[in-house]
Amino acid sequence: MKVILLQDVKKQGKKDDILEVSDGYANNFLIKNKLAVPYSKKSKEVLETELEIRKQEEDKKILECEALAKEIGKKKLVFALKSGNGGRTFGSISTKQIAEELKKLGFNVDKKCIHLSTTMDSIGCHEIEIELHKKVKFKITIEIKEK
Repeated sequence: MKVILLQDVKKQGKKDDILEVSDGYANNFLIKNKLAVPYSKKSKEVLETELEIRKQEEDKKILECEALAKEIGKKKLVFALKSGNGGRTFGSISTKQIAEELKKLGFNVDKKCIHLSTTMDSIGCHEIEIELHKKVKFKITIEIKEK
């Protein structure tokens, strides 16, 4: 029996996959527990329209992220830290501090989206990567000055 999965099913497939399974497994487990629906022309049409709607929403979100990336990319964040000899600072800049600084500028970026390649613990300019979406990544410059 062919079914369309409504949720991820362990060792069977991911959501929206079309599978060929035994009749008993389909009727007694998948359909009964609302993990799948029987495959038909109508269910296939519903799946295709749902996938198209999701794709349009994803494209819209990517465009929004790209616009936000252009705006943030123009900015340069400046932090002031106390430092000792050799340009080493007492402490470092964290993703949380960067996210808070971006929020002050009017950009709502989650700290989990900010990726630091090295610790931000020396005076000077550093580049960090921000990933707003899987397909939208950009770099921003951070300058650390002496307090």
